[in-house]
Amino acid sequence: MTVDEYLAWSDTQSDLPHTELINGQVVATAPERVEHTEVKFSVAIALRAAIGRCQLACCALPSGPTVRIDDHTAYAPDALVYCGQRLPGDALVVPNPMIIVEVLSPTTSHTDTSAKLIGYFKLPSVQHYLIIDPNACAVAHHSRHADGTVSGRTVTSGTLRLDPPGLAIDVSEFFE
Repeated sequence: MTVDEYLAWSDTQSDLPHTELINGQVVATAPERVEHTEVKFSVAIALRAAIGRCQLACCALPSGPTVRIDDHTAYAPDALVYCGQRLPGDALVVPNPMIIVEVLSPTTSHTDTSAKLIGYFKLPSVQHYLIIDPNACAVAHHSRHADGTVSGRTVTSGTLRLDPPGLAIDVSEFFE
């Protein structure tokens, strides 16, 4: 299945569990634990608040919209930030995300730290990929440098700077 076929199909499903398209195959994800959902919610709020403090022309979204990796793979991150013109309300895809966030869970940790890490950075717009570990209250921050290389570091406290677009967030906000 292509991403376009997947989006058309998923838009007609009324009882569809949370899914992603991976190498042309629809993959259902496990139900989310309360802790996972709480952290996702806190992350989206923290990103939105940071955008507001900086008065940037960016939007933070919780899970829901799809990020197209290639013609046969589309992920649904736990949160994201895109900048520029606001997307239409009926959009299913965020074409140019700048910040992508995944919250680790027992069923997703391997994919979040491997295939998704590689996949998200295939997109030229992605500058930051945050992998949130709710158990350790830690953020693995992967960022793209001007030369195109990607590096990672783990942050457990203090201010996390996401530049571009110029956000500063206290890591504790992700775990409130």
